[in-house]
Amino acid sequence: MSVSREEVLRIAQLAELDVEEDALPALTEQMSRILEYVAQLAQVPAGESARPFLAGPDAIRPRPDEVKPWPLAFGPAELAPAFKDGFFVVPRLGAFDGGEAGK
Repeated sequence: MSVSREEVLRIAQLAELDVEEDALPALTEQMSRILEYVAQLAQVPAGESARPFLAGPDAIRPRPDEVKPWPLAFGPAELAPAFKDGFFVVPRLGAFDGGEAGK
């Protein structure tokens, strides 16, 4: 399957590309080669009967994906400067002490 010069210009127009006149022969050849490759891929048998490729021996299968939490090197109580009843203890802000705002 080959692509004509006019088809390349039409494709370039649809893609809103500016193609130089001297680049048209190379672009026409490259697009023709791409279409030939796609035509070859269409001839490859695919479906239920084709086995997927697995590198290595057939006995080795990929492990199942399992989402597990990553274990911490040490607990948050050792990380925080103050920790009480499972919570981080932080200093109170002056704005929340009941004083007037904007003092």
